[in-house]
Amino acid sequence: MKKKESLEREKKGLLELEKKLKIKFKNHRLLIQVFTHSSYRNEYPDLGLEDNERLEFLGDAVIELVVSGYLYHHYPEREGLLTKWRAALVNTQSLAQIAQELDFGRFLLLSQGEKKNNERAKEHCLANTFEAFIGALYLDRGLKMVKPFLEDKLLGKLPEIISSGTFRDAKTIFQEKAQREKNTTPHYQVLSASGPDHEKKFEVGLFLEDNLIAQGRGPSKQKAEEEAASNALKINN
Repeated sequence: MKKKESLEREKKGLLELEKKLKIKFKNHRLLIQVFTHSSYRNEYPDLGLEDNERLEFLGDAVIELVVSGYLYHHYPEREGLLTKWRAALVNTQSLAQIAQELDFGRFLLLSQGEKKNNERAKEHCLANTFEAFIGALYLDRGLKMVKPFLEDKLLGKLPEIISSGTFRDAKTIFQEKAQREKNTTPHYQVLSASGPDHEKKFEVGLFLEDNLIAQGRGPSKQKAEEEAASNALKINN
């Protein structure tokens, strides 16, 4: 009974979020799904909630489409540079930061165990929630609503990324650092892979010789490697 009361409070809170974002969802079940972590659904199956993983999968593709289209139409640079700018915009840290700015963490429904996770796991969770929100917004209101939202919240960060040079990918930066300081080249190894083929989750380790330096997770080996390199840079700064 207490969980159902808590869910009702959550629904009221999401109405406040809609007002803050100036977005009105037609289907409020989608909005509740955005903030339902799989751990919460598993812990309270009697509530009949659907978790946000499918929305996250969709939102990831929608974000890439909108960002790619924006870069194509607004910047004449070559493909390689546009790819680096896009990667810097949509990486875990960037999306998690936006989710924090929007106070998404306040509305997350997590299991008791998931609430105890470390900061890195929380960052992942926030980034995934942002992707889920975009997936839900696309389903509910279409690209006509998603485009201006992403241009305001995400693409507005592009000038700073370009001017600061942070678009350089972490793998390249860490490799240059390792070769310069350690006279060795880092290599990556898949530590685990889970989930069905269309929703794979990879955990990758970054090694210098036989020493595990950092780990990263992502929906592809490439994204997991990029995160591992980013984490290594934080450790070795």
